[in-house]
Amino acid sequence: MSNPILWMYETILKRGILNSPIPVNHVLLVLDETDLLPDEMGMEKLRHFIKWCQALKIDIISVYIGFIQDGMEKKLLEKAYSHLVQHITKALSKEKAPVAIYTDTPALESEPGTAKIINGVNNEGNTGKTISISIGLGGRSELTKAIKKIVKKVKSGEIEPEEIDEKVIESELIFKSEPDLVIRSGATRLTDFLIWQSVYSEFYFTDVNWAKFRKIDLLRAVRDFQWRERRFGR
Repeated sequence: MSNPILWMYETILKRGILNSPIPVNHVLLVLDETDLLPDEMGMEKLRHFIKWCQALKIDIISVYIGFIQDGMEKKLLEKAYSHLVQHITKALSKEKAPVAIYTDTPALESEPGTAKIINGVNNEGNTGKTISISIGLGGRSELTKAIKKIVKKVKSGEIEPEEIDEKVIESELIFKSEPDLVIRSGATRLTDFLIWQSVYSEFYFTDVNWAKFRKIDLLRAVRDFQWRERRFGR
Protein backbone atom coordinates (compact mmCIF):
# COMPACT_ATOMS: atom_id res chain seq x y z
CA MET A 1 0.00 0.00 0.00
CA SER A 2 1.40 3.36 -1.05
CA ASN A 3 -0.14 5.34 1.82
CA PRO A 4 1.32 4.19 5.17
CA ILE A 5 -1.18 6.25 7.19
CA LEU A 6 -4.11 4.60 5.42
CA TRP A 7 -2.51 1.19 5.91
CA MET A 8 -2.11 1.86 9.63
CA TYR A 9 -5.72 3.06 9.90
CA GLU A 10 -6.98 -0.08 8.12
CA THR A 11 -4.89 -2.26 10.41
CA ILE A 12 -6.35 -0.61 13.52
CA LEU A 13 -9.90 -0.95 12.18
CA LYS A 14 -9.41 -4.59 11.26
CA ARG A 15 -7.91 -5.44 14.66
CA GLY A 16 -10.83 -3.77 16.41
CA ILE A 17 -13.37 -5.64 14.28
CA LEU A 18 -11.75 -9.04 14.86
CA ASN A 19 -11.49 -8.41 18.60
CA SER A 20 -15.09 -7.22 18.91
CA PRO A 21 -17.52 -9.48 20.83
CA ILE A 22 -20.11 -8.78 18.13
CA PRO A 23 -19.47 -11.07 15.14
CA VAL A 24 -20.61 -10.43 11.59
CA ASN A 25 -21.55 -13.78 10.07
CA HIS A 26 -23.43 -12.73 6.95
CA VAL A 27 -22.92 -9.66 4.74
CA LEU A 28 -25.15 -8.76 1.79
CA LEU A 29 -23.76 -6.46 -0.90
CA VAL A 30 -26.27 -4.75 -3.21
CA LEU A 31 -25.12 -3.68 -6.67
CA ASP A 32 -26.61 -2.71 -10.03
CA GLU A 33 -25.76 -4.44 -13.28
CA THR A 34 -24.01 -1.25 -14.41
CA ASP A 35 -21.49 -1.72 -11.58
CA LEU A 36 -20.17 -4.92 -13.16
CA LEU A 37 -20.97 -4.97 -16.86
CA PRO A 38 -18.96 -2.09 -18.39
CA ASP A 39 -15.46 -3.45 -17.79
CA GLU A 40 -13.34 -5.88 -15.79
CA MET A 41 -12.69 -3.40 -12.98
CA GLY A 42 -16.07 -3.95 -11.37
CA MET A 43 -15.64 -7.72 -11.40
CA GLU A 44 -12.12 -7.43 -9.99
CA LYS A 45 -13.51 -5.25 -7.20
CA LEU A 46 -16.04 -7.99 -6.43
CA ARG A 47 -13.21 -10.51 -6.07
CA HIS A 48 -11.40 -8.15 -3.70
CA PHE A 49 -14.58 -7.55 -1.70
CA ILE A 50 -14.96 -11.29 -1.12
CA LYS A 51 -11.33 -11.55 0.01
CA TRP A 52 -11.76 -8.60 2.37
CA CYS A 53 -14.86 -10.19 3.92
CA GLN A 54 -13.11 -13.52 4.36
CA ALA A 55 -10.18 -11.78 6.09
CA LEU A 56 -12.73 -10.43 8.59
CA LYS A 57 -13.98 -13.99 9.19
CA ILE A 58 -17.33 -13.32 7.53
CA ASP A 59 -18.49 -16.77 6.51
CA ILE A 60 -21.56 -15.99 4.42
CA ILE A 61 -21.29 -13.47 1.59
CA SER A 62 -24.33 -12.65 -0.55
CA VAL A 63 -24.35 -10.36 -3.55
CA TYR A 64 -27.49 -9.08 -5.23
CA ILE A 65 -27.16 -7.60 -8.71
CA GLY A 66 -30.31 -5.74 -9.63
CA PHE A 67 -31.42 -5.29 -13.22
CA ILE A 68 -33.47 -2.36 -14.47
CA GLN A 69 -35.89 -4.38 -16.62
CA ASP A 70 -38.37 -1.65 -17.59
CA GLY A 71 -38.84 -1.66 -21.35
CA MET A 72 -36.13 -4.27 -21.95
CA GLU A 73 -37.02 -7.03 -24.37
CA LYS A 74 -36.94 -10.55 -22.97
CA LYS A 75 -34.20 -11.70 -25.36
CA LEU A 76 -32.00 -8.71 -24.51
CA LEU A 77 -32.54 -9.26 -20.80
CA GLU A 78 -31.61 -12.93 -21.05
CA LYS A 79 -28.54 -12.01 -23.08
CA ALA A 80 -27.47 -9.53 -20.39
CA TYR A 81 -28.06 -12.15 -17.70
CA SER A 82 -26.00 -14.71 -19.62
CA HIS A 83 -23.18 -12.23 -20.19
CA LEU A 84 -23.00 -11.40 -16.49
CA VAL A 85 -23.11 -15.06 -15.44
CA GLN A 86 -20.17 -15.78 -17.74
CA HIS A 87 -18.14 -12.94 -16.26
CA ILE A 88 -18.89 -13.97 -12.66
CA THR A 89 -18.13 -17.61 -13.42
CA LYS A 90 -14.75 -16.65 -14.82
CA ALA A 91 -13.96 -14.28 -11.95
CA LEU A 92 -14.96 -16.56 -9.05
CA SER A 93 -14.35 -20.08 -10.36
CA LYS A 94 -11.17 -20.42 -8.29
CA GLU A 95 -12.75 -19.45 -4.98
CA LYS A 96 -12.18 -22.01 -2.23
CA ALA A 97 -15.60 -21.37 -0.73
CA PRO A 98 -18.69 -22.78 -2.49
CA VAL A 99 -20.05 -20.28 -5.01
CA ALA A 100 -23.59 -20.41 -6.38
CA ILE A 101 -25.29 -18.14 -8.91
CA TYR A 102 -29.07 -17.70 -8.85
CA THR A 103 -31.07 -16.09 -11.66
CA ASP A 104 -34.72 -15.62 -12.44
CA THR A 105 -34.82 -16.56 -16.09
CA PRO A 106 -35.69 -19.98 -17.58
CA ALA A 107 -33.14 -19.36 -20.34
CA LEU A 108 -30.32 -19.97 -17.85
CA GLU A 109 -31.94 -22.35 -15.37
CA SER A 110 -34.21 -25.37 -15.80
CA GLU A 111 -36.17 -23.90 -12.89
CA PRO A 112 -35.82 -20.18 -12.00
CA GLY A 113 -34.11 -19.80 -8.66
CA THR A 114 -32.11 -23.01 -8.98
CA ALA A 115 -28.47 -22.45 -8.17
CA LYS A 116 -25.75 -22.84 -10.73
CA ILE A 117 -22.70 -24.11 -8.85
CA ILE A 118 -19.66 -22.63 -10.56
CA ASN A 119 -16.77 -24.23 -8.70
CA GLY A 120 -17.92 -27.81 -8.37
CA VAL A 121 -18.84 -27.58 -4.69
CA ASN A 122 -22.49 -27.73 -3.74
CA ASN A 123 -23.28 -25.46 -0.79
CA GLU A 124 -26.52 -27.24 0.10
CA GLY A 125 -26.35 -27.81 3.84
CA ASN A 126 -22.85 -26.37 4.03
CA THR A 127 -22.26 -24.68 7.39
CA GLY A 128 -18.94 -23.12 6.46
CA LYS A 129 -18.06 -20.31 4.08
CA THR A 130 -20.51 -19.72 1.24
CA ILE A 131 -20.87 -17.17 -1.55
CA SER A 132 -24.25 -16.61 -3.17
CA ILE A 133 -24.72 -14.37 -6.19
CA SER A 134 -28.29 -13.45 -7.15
CA ILE A 135 -28.88 -11.84 -10.53
CA GLY A 136 -32.27 -10.18 -10.75
CA LEU A 137 -33.94 -12.68 -8.42
CA GLY A 138 -35.63 -10.33 -5.96
CA GLY A 139 -37.49 -10.94 -2.74
CA ARG A 140 -40.98 -10.58 -4.21
CA SER A 141 -40.21 -13.26 -6.76
CA GLU A 142 -38.72 -15.50 -4.07
CA LEU A 143 -41.78 -15.10 -1.84
CA THR A 144 -44.11 -15.76 -4.76
CA LYS A 145 -42.31 -19.02 -5.52
CA ALA A 146 -42.47 -20.02 -1.84
CA ILE A 147 -46.23 -19.34 -1.67
CA LYS A 148 -46.85 -21.38 -4.83
CA LYS A 149 -44.98 -24.33 -3.31
CA ILE A 150 -47.02 -24.08 -0.11
CA VAL A 151 -50.29 -23.90 -2.08
CA LYS A 152 -49.32 -27.09 -3.92
CA LYS A 153 -48.68 -28.81 -0.59
CA VAL A 154 -52.07 -27.67 0.70
CA LYS A 155 -53.81 -29.00 -2.41
CA SER A 156 -52.02 -32.35 -2.13
CA GLY A 157 -52.93 -32.64 1.53
CA GLU A 158 -49.32 -32.48 2.78
CA ILE A 159 -50.18 -29.54 4.98
CA GLU A 160 -53.32 -27.93 6.38
CA PRO A 161 -53.89 -24.18 5.91
CA GLU A 162 -53.93 -23.73 9.70
CA GLU A 163 -50.41 -25.14 9.88
CA ILE A 164 -48.90 -22.40 7.74
CA ASP A 165 -46.67 -20.19 9.88
CA GLU A 166 -43.37 -18.34 9.58
CA LYS A 167 -41.33 -21.54 9.80
CA VAL A 168 -43.27 -23.12 6.94
CA ILE A 169 -42.75 -20.06 4.75
CA GLU A 170 -39.05 -19.87 5.62
CA SER A 171 -38.60 -23.55 4.77
CA GLU A 172 -39.66 -22.81 1.18
CA LEU A 173 -37.46 -19.75 0.67
CA ILE A 174 -34.47 -20.10 -1.64
CA PHE A 175 -32.11 -18.23 0.67
CA LYS A 176 -32.14 -19.48 4.26
CA SER A 177 -29.64 -17.20 6.02
CA GLU A 178 -30.50 -13.78 7.47
CA PRO A 179 -27.89 -11.08 6.71
CA ASP A 180 -26.46 -9.18 9.65
CA LEU A 181 -25.34 -6.26 7.50
CA VAL A 182 -26.61 -4.98 4.15
CA ILE A 183 -24.20 -2.72 2.25
CA ARG A 184 -25.54 -0.55 -0.57
CA SER A 185 -22.78 1.07 -2.58
CA GLY A 186 -23.19 4.55 -4.02
CA ALA A 187 -26.99 4.78 -3.77
CA THR A 188 -29.85 5.28 -1.36
CA ARG A 189 -32.38 3.17 -3.27
CA LEU A 190 -33.25 -0.01 -1.45
CA THR A 191 -33.82 -3.40 -2.98
CA ASP A 192 -36.41 -6.06 -2.28
CA PHE A 193 -33.78 -8.82 -2.25
CA LEU A 194 -34.05 -10.99 0.91
CA ILE A 195 -37.05 -8.86 1.84
CA TRP A 196 -38.17 -11.51 4.36
CA GLN A 197 -34.73 -12.43 5.67
CA SER A 198 -33.42 -8.87 6.11
CA VAL A 199 -36.26 -7.53 8.25
CA TYR A 200 -33.88 -7.24 11.24
CA SER A 201 -30.70 -6.53 9.26
CA GLU A 202 -28.67 -3.36 9.66
CA PHE A 203 -28.32 -1.21 6.53
CA TYR A 204 -25.26 0.78 5.56
CA PHE A 205 -25.18 3.18 2.59
CA THR A 206 -21.80 4.27 1.29
CA ASP A 207 -21.09 7.68 -0.24
CA VAL A 208 -18.88 6.18 -2.93
CA ASN A 209 -19.98 4.21 -5.96
CA TRP A 210 -18.76 0.68 -6.61
CA ALA A 211 -15.88 1.77 -8.85
CA LYS A 212 -14.35 3.73 -5.96
CA PHE A 213 -15.25 1.31 -3.16
CA ARG A 214 -12.20 0.43 -1.04
CA LYS A 215 -11.30 -1.99 1.72
CA ILE A 216 -11.55 0.83 4.22
CA ASP A 217 -15.18 1.41 3.19
CA LEU A 218 -15.99 -2.20 4.11
CA LEU A 219 -14.10 -1.87 7.39
CA ARG A 220 -16.05 1.26 8.29
CA ALA A 221 -19.34 -0.44 7.44
CA VAL A 222 -18.56 -3.43 9.67
CA ARG A 223 -17.30 -1.21 12.49
CA ASP A 224 -20.48 0.88 12.26
CA PHE A 225 -22.54 -2.31 12.48
CA GLN A 226 -20.69 -3.42 15.61
CA TRP A 227 -21.29 -0.05 17.25
CA ARG A 228 -25.04 -0.08 16.68
CA GLU A 229 -27.57 -1.20 19.25
CA ARG A 230 -29.57 -3.85 17.48
CA ARG A 231 -33.23 -4.06 18.51
CA PHE A 232 -34.47 -6.91 16.29
CA GLY A 233 -37.86 -5.26 15.88
CA ARG A 234 -38.29 -4.40 19.55
